Amino acid sequence: MLSKNLLTKVTVAVLFVALVIGGMFTGIQNQGQDLKVQASETNAPKYVFYFIGDGLGSAQRQLAEIYLQETTGDQSAKLRINSLPIAGINTTYSADTLVTDSAAAGTALATGFKTNNGMISQTPDGENVKTLIEAAEEKGMATGIVSTTRITHATPAVFASHNENRNNENEIAADFVDSGVEYFAGGGYRNFVPQDWEWGSSKRTDDRNLISEFEAQGYEYFLTEDQTEMFRNYEPSRNDKMVGLFTSSHLPYEIDRVKNNATPSIAELTKKGIDLLSQYDDGFFMMVEGGRIDHACHANDPQGSIHDTLAFDKAVEEAYDFYMNHPEETLIVVVGDHETGGMGLGFSQNYWLNIEPIEKAKVSVEDVLNYIYDGDREAYFEYISKNLGLNDLTAEERAEIVKAMDIVDNDEDYDGSIYGPDYYGLVGIATTHIVSERANLQWTTFAHSGTQIPMSALGVGSENFGGFKDNTEIAITMADLLGFELTK
Repeated sequence: MLSKNLLTKVTVAVLFVALVIGGMFTGIQNQGQDLKVQASETNAPKYVFYFIGDGLGSAQRQLAEIYLQETTGDQSAKLRINSLPIAGINTTYSADTLVTDSAAAGTALATGFKTNNGMISQTPDGENVKTLIEAAEEKGMATGIVSTTRITHATPAVFASHNENRNNENEIAADFVDSGVEYFAGGGYRNFVPQDWEWGSSKRTDDRNLISEFEAQGYEYFLTEDQTEMFRNYEPSRNDKMVGLFTSSHLPYEIDRVKNNATPSIAELTKKGIDLLSQYDDGFFMMVEGGRIDHACHANDPQGSIHDTLAFDKAVEEAYDFYMNHPEETLIVVVGDHETGGMGLGFSQNYWLNIEPIEKAKVSVEDVLNYIYDGDREAYFEYISKNLGLNDLTAEERAEIVKAMDIVDNDEDYDGSIYGPDYYGLVGIATTHIVSERANLQWTTFAHSGTQIPMSALGVGSENFGGFKDNTEIAITMADLLGFELTK
């Protein structure tokens, strides 16, 4: 039998748990709409930067910083995103599952509403919800959307489109034409050009040329790698509008991009957006997504994740430089939408992490290594010796790669449990796992994880974003600070 004191303690504990759980689900139902900015006397920022690292969890941020320290020899080196003065932690679950996708997470960050995975700025019952970009346009601010993915991909899509399915990218592209957004930059021209477009591939199923429709509205445009230098040399004038789409699909991983510099970096896209949007009288709101951090981690690619995180940090540095010239008018918020890959810094009973094996990798897994193996085994082993530093494979490591080669060569049935989905390339995944294991870095999934993720902020009203928050609260806090009303 329980003592009276123990019974009292148990009762209090049960009531506490019930209140926490009840509060959680009440929060889901209310979407956090009652949240109010505490510093109500704070003036609204005139210039807002909303940086979203897709798949950017705490491990991704830390690994990139460790890599920076090791490769520069400066053990005090810090990423800009890790040195902003306000910090917090965000939950990321969607309306229908603990492990969110980018559409649901992006909707929460853009609108303050939870939705089901796969939905673009709509509630689970299909009702459109206003986004921060739409609210900014209503207020007269200039707006910009930047991504290293296709610009119609989930995260950029949720800011200027509404759709029941993130895969309806042709419809999302059409929404962008009517959005009023002054600056679009990233990849994915294939959803904007007609079927018979002579300069590159198209994914449209009609003859609609959305680029021509943008042009009719007064937009400057830059398409394909061939116009990268024109974009770089372009000097925006007062009240210009622009679309820059440099690849058919996603922009290259940074580790690959730097080899020929044929497309702009995310920092360049951000800087050009600043140059264009800052010429508008009533300020601007710009969302910048480092989208390929997520893709690298889906492919369990540590080097891809690191280099895209570092590139993302350089984009934040551009915003920071702008902030230093406008400290009383600027807000910078850096968040992730979810963590990808279940990246673990350490494995088994080992108390160490070795960056050197990752430093030797010179190519991305998904876009380059994935396409190297063609049945010629010795050519593949020679390639990874030169490009991933794997010139000293143990018998066990070589056997793991050969095992993946056997599955591919013999067209064997494969359940996806060891090497992930077929489109990542079984041989490439077996190889990148060896790089990770040598670094004592491990992965728990080829998908997203449900872990909480860090955020950081600087500038006008930034103190309102710190602490433990749900992702919906980030959007709601921003809306309150700017005097926006996010509604259905």
